[in-house]
Amino acid sequence: MSPAEKFFVGGNWKMNGDKKSLGELINTLNSAKISGDVEVVCGAPSIYLDFARSKLDAKIGVAAQNCYKVAKGAFTGEISPAMIKDCGVGWVILGHSERRHVFGESDELIGQKVAHALESGLGVIACIGEKLDEREAGITEKVVFEQTKVIADNVKDWSKVVLAYEPVWAIGTGKTASPQQAQEVHDKLRQWIKANVSEAVASSVRIIYGGSVTGATCKELASQKDVDGFLVGGASLKPEFVEIINAKA
Repeated sequence: MSPAEKFFVGGNWKMNGDKKSLGELINTLNSAKISGDVEVVCGAPSIYLDFARSKLDAKIGVAAQNCYKVAKGAFTGEISPAMIKDCGVGWVILGHSERRHVFGESDELIGQKVAHALESGLGVIACIGEKLDEREAGITEKVVFEQTKVIADNVKDWSKVVLAYEPVWAIGTGKTASPQQAQEVHDKLRQWIKANVSEAVASSVRIIYGGSVTGATCKELASQKDVDGFLVGGASLKPEFVEIINAKA
């Protein structure tokens, strides 16, 4: 099984944890029995990337939660893909709804970041998703297709990209899209990729779901045909993350 065929489970720690609590979480993950058919990547705060990479077992990947669109320069507070790689870290999360809606990142900026991160050799977990008012207005597809197009326009090698569908109304709210709702959007995304990128990419790219994924909801979500994994927020900081990793096992 090539890495790109594996079920993909990302943990997004967001702005949480300290060396003590993250160290305990890392010990739990290192000692857990994890199926060899799953690719696991933990998104650590940038200040703990080195710490996470040095402590986590080599079989578990590490991701930065964001990066900038150039390698270096006068960009106080930012980190670059080159720096991320220098810490031995292989992934970055880009376009997360919190970056879009709390910090005002535009589709265009996210596209530029995706292009630079991929050119630098990082894998990219690229996030898309609609807000509640957009879903209620019936424009979910329009929103996610527009966001996906800006990402797709900046991708040459899809083998390094995981697409994360995260309905904004389900993030941190305890509301989860039903397995049927998730499957429907994932299926439409795959059709869009088939029509606008290629059939090969549509069948190989992993489209993962994020938004209040828990030990209780993960198995049914994982059983959906077009759900190829998860991006997990709150539960990724708890021992139940191991259950989610093994949702397909």
